[in-house]
Amino acid sequence: MANILIIDDEKSIRKTLSEILSYEGYKIDEAGDGEEGLKKFSEKTYDVVLCDIKMPKLDGIEFLDRSKMVNPDVPVIMISGHGNLDTAVEAVKKGAFDYISKPPDLNRLLITLRNALDKQSLVTETKVLKRKIGKALEMVGDSGPLNKIKDTIEKVAPTDARVLITGENGVGKELVARWIHEKSNRSSGPMVEVNCAAIPSELIESELFGHEKGSFTSAIKQRIGKFETANGGTLFLDEIGDMSLNAQAKVLRALQEGKITRVGADKDISVDVRVIAATNKDLLKEVDEKKFPARPVSPPGCDHYSCALIE
Repeated sequence: MANILIIDDEKSIRKTLSEILSYEGYKIDEAGDGEEGLKKFSEKTYDVVLCDIKMPKLDGIEFLDRSKMVNPDVPVIMISGHGNLDTAVEAVKKGAFDYISKPPDLNRLLITLRNALDKQSLVTETKVLKRKIGKALEMVGDSGPLNKIKDTIEKVAPTDARVLITGENGVGKELVARWIHEKSNRSSGPMVEVNCAAIPSELIESELFGHEKGSFTSAIKQRIGKFETANGGTLFLDEIGDMSLNAQAKVLRALQEGKITRVGADKDISVDVRVIAATNKDLLKEVDEKKFPARPVSPPGCDHYSCALIE
């Protein structure tokens, strides 16, 4: 049974909403102003909040801001009899789940409430699955080399340093990359994977940087590349040694300047991405043979089976 908090300075509105939602099977708490609502919100876990905008002491927009500091995952539905389009837009921009004008349409209110509960359920389920995945990807073992890799991950993960993971096929390079992401400050952001060896050289640039509609024969619509998709998170480039020289040069520019350009476009797009790469090739040899433009430099404590930073 879902717990719902109703915050409104009009007693008649609170009573009406409480009776309707109680009849629908929800557990209801009430608050007569924003301060009382924030106090109850801080002391108890709710699934959804219905909040008026114009209230004494603490208005609905202020409550919305402060509630996100207490528990950002709880959907807040704003309700107001003084509503206008600007107010609705401001509320949604600040994180409100939806905006309903007074007097609320009962059917719309119930549908919005169910949608908000569905969202809350998905957020909770996602967190549970992430914890399960994290446990499933745990490194098991207590050998000297494995402990050395774990120590290196602990040192490198909290930084924004770019990481190169080397080793033969099957040694767990992807697992190391996922560990670095999960222990980093970007763990709440996406981790996007690209297998450079599996993408034809003529398509790798479109895959990484995206393309504009009509930029080549099969470009029937605009496409967002992996760099943009990974914005705010981590981009894992597996088998980077198999990337074409032309694509390598563009990746190097993205690393140096934090900007990319879609294929067929002339406008730069800023991206905030941490790049982790992996390869089973000897990149020092590849550099000597002019097949790889950047020389990897191993930081202290790294060996062939752990990681190296790319400078």
